[in-house]
Amino acid sequence: MEFTITQIAGMLGGQVSGDGNQKINMLAKIQDAKKGQIAFLSNPKYEQYIYTTQASAVIVKKDFQARKEVTATLILVDDPYSSFTVLLEEYHKMMSFQKSGVEEPSFMAANSTMGASGYRGAFSYIGSNCKIGNNVKIYPHVFIGDNVVIGNNTILHSNVKLYGGTKIGNDCVIHAGTVIGSDGFGFAPQADGTYKTIPQLGNVIIEDKVTIGANTVIDCATLFGDSTIIREGVKLDNLIQIAHNVEVGKNTVIAAQAGISGSTKIGENNMIAGQVGIAGHLVIANNTSIGAQAGISKSIKDEGQRILGYPAFDIKEYFRSYAVFKRLPDLNDRLRELEKKVLSTEIPAETDSSRDE
Repeated sequence: MEFTITQIAGMLGGQVSGDGNQKINMLAKIQDAKKGQIAFLSNPKYEQYIYTTQASAVIVKKDFQARKEVTATLILVDDPYSSFTVLLEEYHKMMSFQKSGVEEPSFMAANSTMGASGYRGAFSYIGSNCKIGNNVKIYPHVFIGDNVVIGNNTILHSNVKLYGGTKIGNDCVIHAGTVIGSDGFGFAPQADGTYKTIPQLGNVIIEDKVTIGANTVIDCATLFGDSTIIREGVKLDNLIQIAHNVEVGKNTVIAAQAGISGSTKIGENNMIAGQVGIAGHLVIANNTSIGAQAGISKSIKDEGQRILGYPAFDIKEYFRSYAVFKRLPDLNDRLRELEKKVLSTEIPAETDSSRDE
């Protein structure tokens, strides 16, 4: 797809300096860009390339002052990096939503419905009583169980599995291999040492504008009528485990290999790094930042905390403690030397002052 530079500037709310009629068909790095491509300049370290780039257009900050001749047409914006990100998002959408129609073989139950401009890839399966919105893209080998609801403009990549009763909002992206609605880890120990399976009867609700990475698993709630909930704007990385009855608050981001145990409530706008483990039945306050590999064993009640370690505590205190911890071998050696000196020092005999009287 092609757009003129003027059209792109209109999308970004920018101003054109140069020939706005040139056509753009690709995005590229400023040092590699060719004719017909658009790049951006945000970091001053890359300014040298704006004088040599072959790009037809470059997005720059409004106050940019060229020190030499620039052959590319400039689009002047407040924030070049954010503007280029907008273009990447739009380009990705165009590429992701190109497919339409139904590939065979695929199956959709007779009492299920799918809106306009949809795509069903080969070997996809849609169960009974499902309601699927407009412009939904279902890639090959996707499984959708009974009574699933999916909003508009959502993408399910290959091999996504949605168990029955799952509800997905608008503008969501779910990447390959993700499983949503599988049983929570519920087993009751018995007197003879065996475990009895506790049926998991609830569902999962994914709100609007959620992105879920590849091979992530979100378990359903335990009781009928209850839900595991991922709120609007949440971004989940690959290989994350979210257990039954968990709630993840709006605009929270969670990195790969994190695990959240059952019935824990994660607040809004949290940042949870890779390999973090969070115990069950906890509450994590809004705007909490949790460092990589931290272990959370108790609730975090105060907002805005930054924590690290296992068990996790305030990040500043953690680094102060770590500074001491890594010196322990040296401190231990010094202590042994002091101990030897003390033991080898002769203690003078006590004098009897009464004899001098």
